[in-house]
Amino acid sequence: MSEPAAAPPRPEPLRGLTLLLGALSLALATFMNVLDTSIANVSIPAIAGDLGVSPNQGTWVITSFGVANAISVPLTGWLTMRFGAVRLITASISLFVLSSWLCGFASSFEMLVLFRVVQGLVAGPMIPMSQTLLLSSFPAAKAGMALALWGITTLVAPVVGPLLGGWITDNLSWPWIFYINVPVGLLSAAITWGIYRKRETPIRKLPIDTVGLTLLVLWVGSLQLMLDKGKELDWFASNEIVTLGLVALVSFAVFVVWELTDKHPVVDLRLFKGRNFTFGALALSVAYGLFFGNVVLLPLWLQQWMSYTATSAGMAVAPVGLFAILLTPLVGKKVGQWDPRFMATAAFVIFAVVLWMRSQFNTQTDFQHILWPTLFQGAAMALFFIPLTTLTLSGQPPERIPAAAGLSNFVRIMAGAMGTSIATTIWESRAALHHAHLTESLTATNPIFISALDGLKASGMTNEQALLQVNRLIDQQAFTRAADDVFIASSMMFMVLIGLIWFTRRPAQLAGSISKDAGGAH
Repeated sequence: MSEPAAAPPRPEPLRGLTLLLGALSLALATFMNVLDTSIANVSIPAIAGDLGVSPNQGTWVITSFGVANAISVPLTGWLTMRFGAVRLITASISLFVLSSWLCGFASSFEMLVLFRVVQGLVAGPMIPMSQTLLLSSFPAAKAGMALALWGITTLVAPVVGPLLGGWITDNLSWPWIFYINVPVGLLSAAITWGIYRKRETPIRKLPIDTVGLTLLVLWVGSLQLMLDKGKELDWFASNEIVTLGLVALVSFAVFVVWELTDKHPVVDLRLFKGRNFTFGALALSVAYGLFFGNVVLLPLWLQQWMSYTATSAGMAVAPVGLFAILLTPLVGKKVGQWDPRFMATAAFVIFAVVLWMRSQFNTQTDFQHILWPTLFQGAAMALFFIPLTTLTLSGQPPERIPAAAGLSNFVRIMAGAMGTSIATTIWESRAALHHAHLTESLTATNPIFISALDGLKASGMTNEQALLQVNRLIDQQAFTRAADDVFIASSMMFMVLIGLIWFTRRPAQLAGSISKDAGGAH
């Protein structure tokens, strides 16, 4: 008697105003979640300054959310079975609202990072559950329309995020980038519960891999802490970093062994036996780490060293979604006809060209020349997520698609957080190197240096003020050259990653379940 209840017939599609409101509520939840991955990027200098930490430490606001979000993604399937999809998404949205309010209310940097961790943890189920409920709302014949609506929502948010975040930071204050989630989330949760509560999915009590989950939190948390704090503590010269590294290494090794032998693993590592999954997930994750690290670095450089406001930095970053919005429907339509390996290759080539263009930036580069590469990057985004997700999930039987999608998203989100830490660490270390090189010849006997100091003192500065001004100019050059180093290294890595794509096999056909998950990569 219990088996039929576990596999109920597909619920009747929604119609009219109910369908419109249901789609709107789910779109709002998705929009709010994706928005929070980009809205804070341009606000990091303001947050860091207000809470008394360096801008590089300020990036913990981004990485803490990403790591927590990655950890919670693999739990979505178990949580859905245990509590039901509607209860899960309603609770997830509600807790996201509460944690957003707490983020804005935070009076110290430690409190903010803690609440961002909570926000990331509760955000995990929102995107997959909103997609699942949205598809159940439309007739099967109109699934494409549902996915298009969902996909556009995930693409508009990265455009709006930097613009909204910049404007709020400059005209209100940074806590409002979190407070704006409160009315949006409450509306979304209320409508979602009101419309979908009678369409709850079956509940089953399944065992949870507590050992695997504990090990997952341990190695992921230790590794991210090591990456975030390494540059402050002089890496392995610090006992704390050595300890974190050992904990991460040992717990990861035990985690792999445990997950491969447990009957109900929290992460099904056996998926890596598949050639397409292994190389597809690796290419997708490393590329996303490179992409996201550079997305965070650009506004930091613009605000710290190019005198951009948060609003103007947001305007320089926001156009990344314009071509993505225009081209994604075409890519979604053609991915089953064209070879997705060629499409992903084109994405990596465009990323490489965009980053090469950025590596030519200098302290005199104007807004227009900063804007063009960002605009072109949108085309790479359109060709990036859907083809690579298709390659990664191809060949999986339908019952394995959710697990494969969850694992690939976990690895991708983790790579994004790590990419941010690595990019900012390299930026700072290269800047120190460039600063040393630039100051080698600035001695008391250097006539150019003496002339520059005399000129500044003639304008009314004291000797100390003149020296500080010269140091600021040297720092500006050093951090700009360091950013160029990160950009050109990332460009070359994208070209190398093309090889990984061609280790995959071309999918025989595009399964509907693969298409359904493609948008989730955003």
